Amino acid sequence: MIRFMFIIPLVLSLLWLVYLKAHGWTLKQGQKGFIYIVVVSAVIAVFYTVMMWLTGRGNL
Repeated sequence: MIRFMFIIPLVLSLLWLVYLKAHGWTLKQGQKGFIYIVVVSAVIAVFYTVMMWLTGRGNL
């Protein structure tokens, strides 16, 4: 499952892009949303990395 974690930011970015286009906004206007997506995805990645390190399951 960890192998597919890169899909989270891709899906979130795609959904955000669809939302922006549906409401007639530009990418420049939605830039802050993409930044939030990157930050949230990074937090998720760090959390899972720390949990794997703490539990000793890093070699799966």
